[in-house]
Amino acid sequence: MISNIYTPTNKRKKLSFLDRYLTIWIFLAMIIGVSAGYFIPSTAAIINSFSSGTTNILLAIGLILMMYPPLAKVRYEKIPQIFKNIKLVLMSIVVTWIIAPFLMFLLSYIFLKDYPEYMTGLILIGIAPCIAMVIVWNELAEGNREYIAGLVGLNSVLQVLMYPAYSYFYLTVVPDIFGMKSFHVSITISQIAQSVFIYLGIPFIAGIVSRYVLIKLRGEEWFHEKFIPIISTVTLFALLFTIIVMFSLKGEMIVQIPMDVLRIAVPLVIYFSLMFIITFFVAKKLVADYSTNVALSFTATGNNFELAIAVAIGIFGINSGEAFTGVIGPLVEVPALIALVNVAFWFRKKYYLPVISS
Repeated sequence: MISNIYTPTNKRKKLSFLDRYLTIWIFLAMIIGVSAGYFIPSTAAIINSFSSGTTNILLAIGLILMMYPPLAKVRYEKIPQIFKNIKLVLMSIVVTWIIAPFLMFLLSYIFLKDYPEYMTGLILIGIAPCIAMVIVWNELAEGNREYIAGLVGLNSVLQVLMYPAYSYFYLTVVPDIFGMKSFHVSITISQIAQSVFIYLGIPFIAGIVSRYVLIKLRGEEWFHEKFIPIISTVTLFALLFTIIVMFSLKGEMIVQIPMDVLRIAVPLVIYFSLMFIITFFVAKKLVADYSTNVALSFTATGNNFELAIAVAIGIFGINSGEAFTGVIGPLVEVPALIALVNVAFWFRKKYYLPVISS
């Protein structure tokens, strides 16, 4: 069967030194942040001094810069290509926007119903599919680059349009259905829409404008060969900067309440595992080749922690349990999804046959 065949990608460009050791840099940033927050108590006060209302300027800069490069890289003109197989597109939308949010809500209810702030934080994560780091996981697992670009572009648009309504629905309506009468959040669609616009809308617009304006002025080759490599490192450094800042604010709590970190980590690990396995086998059933399957699976599995953290900070405050949950997210996601990259290769070896060149 054609769906069981893949072509080895020997010509795939090597990952840069920074990307290759991504896990190490992230763990170092976590250690630096936790150490600063725990051993230098004044760190949190200094960072908080850069706040305006519920928005911390340092974190806002870090989060916006983190989102811009991946959105500038997206070949938006390629998005129509993903609609060639309508079944796969519909499957991706259903899994990403219907199954994933409900599964995260269900897991948060099972494990964290007695910790409403952490539960809310997980819900904010579950309704935000990844539009940045998913590109890295796809690259590591030798997935289809153009397909992942199309999915990232599609989900970028859908997040701007749907995240506010989803947040309101899953934070105020669904809990009542589960009998959580005491679980009410003072939140409006306009509040969330404002946060989404700042942290996703601004880099989204900047990404589209800079892409097409610079390509028109300097050409596509210059944009991809010169400009993209320059801004590519911005995402990593902005991510590391944001992690250091966030973990500095929560360093003392992480050390003092390790069991809370574990409580948050358990449902996340279960979520990542179930989402990847379910999506992989459903996509395979729908005759997706390996590289396309990987793009679909990691898109469904990864989450936009940057946006979830931004919304949590903007609505609940920088010192909230919701923001703390968002910070713990990358701590769990990085090792979990790196493990799933290896699972993807194992699935490829077991369920897909390589093309034998004559």
